[in-house]
Amino acid sequence: MTEADSRFMRLALGLAGRGLGNVWPNPAVGCVIVNEERIVGRGWTQPGGRPHAERRALDQAGAAARGATAYVTLEPCAHHGKTPPCAEALISAGVARVVSAMEDPDPRVSGRGHAMLRAAGISVQTGVLEAEARAAQAGFLSRIEKGRPWLALKLGASFDGRIALANGESQWITGPQARAHVQALRARFDAVLVGGGTARADDPLLTVRSFTPLRAPVRVVASRRLDLPRGRLAGSVGQAPLWLVHGVEAPEAARDFWAGVGAELIEAPAGETGLDPMALMAALAARGLTRVFCEGGGQFAASLMAAGLVDELIGFTAGVVLGGDAKPGIGDLGVSRLSDAPRYQLASVQPMGEDVLARWLRA
Repeated sequence: MTEADSRFMRLALGLAGRGLGNVWPNPAVGCVIVNEERIVGRGWTQPGGRPHAERRALDQAGAAARGATAYVTLEPCAHHGKTPPCAEALISAGVARVVSAMEDPDPRVSGRGHAMLRAAGISVQTGVLEAEARAAQAGFLSRIEKGRPWLALKLGASFDGRIALANGESQWITGPQARAHVQALRARFDAVLVGGGTARADDPLLTVRSFTPLRAPVRVVASRRLDLPRGRLAGSVGQAPLWLVHGVEAPEAARDFWAGVGAELIEAPAGETGLDPMALMAALAARGLTRVFCEGGGQFAASLMAAGLVDELIGFTAGVVLGGDAKPGIGDLGVSRLSDAPRYQLASVQPMGEDVLARWLRA
C-alpha cells in the first residue's frame, strides 16, 4: 500500500460517510477515481441506495476514467439488481486498476466482483484501510453476518446516571447543544427505536426536526400490546415512516387503528418480560435496516443490553445530580458478579456545550 493509496482511500471513506442513514438496505460506499495523480471522479451511494458510488464517480470522470485507478471502500458489486453490476461498469469504462478496502460479505458478491475485474485484466488490490472500512460498514456487516442491525443506545443522563426525577420530569437534563446533536445523530441512522414505555410517557415525535434529512429515519416503537398514545405519533406518519413491533396478543382494534393511520405493523414473538429482543432486531434486519439508534426507555434498554445486542453506547452526561430516588438510565440487568457486567471500550469523548459526549464500543 502506497501513501497515495492510503490518502485516496481515506477520501473515499469520507465520501462513504455521507450515505449513512440514507442508503439502507445498501451499504454506504465511497469511490474516488484518479488518473495521473489527479482526481477525475468522486461518488457515494445515493439516497435509497441508487445509483451506486462507482456509477456516480464514473459518470463524473467520463473519458478520463480510461487507464485510471478507482478507489472503492467496498468490493464492487457483481450481481444484476435494479442496475448493472458496478464491476461491469468499471470494466466498460476502461479503468486500469481497482483498489478496494474490503471484500463484500454479501453472498451475491463475496469475491465475485474482484474476480470479474481480474478476469478482465484489471489490476486489483484489496485490504487498503480495511479496519477503517469495516468500522464504517459496521451496520451493513452486522446485518449480513449477524442477521441484525448495528444497535447504538443513546442516553442523556445526570452525572449519577439518572434520566428523570421520581415524578417523571426530565426536560431538560442536558443542554441545547446536546439535544441538537441528537437530532444530527438520528439522521445518520436508518431508524430511531424506543420501547412502549417511553412512547406512553412522552408520546414522542422521534423525527429529525432541526433540519430536513435526505431520507427520514424510520421510527420504530416496540409495544407488545400496541397500547400507545394516539397523539403525536399517530398524527405524524406522513412526516416519517412509523413501524410498530407488537406481540401476538395485540388487540385487533389497536392493530386496525394503527394500520389505518399508515403505520407498518410487525408481529414478533414474546420474550420473558416483553418482546423477544433478538426476534425484534432480526425483524428489522429482514426489512433492510442496518443501523438503529435506540433512545430508551430504561427497561427496554436493559432487555437489549441483557441480550447482548447493544454494540455502541452514546452518552450525554450533564453536570447535575438527581439522587437515588430518580429514574435510572438502564433498568435491572440482573448482574450478580462484576465480571458478568457488559463492558465497553471508550472510543471518543468531547465537550458538548455544557455537557460531555462519550462514545463507547462493545469490547
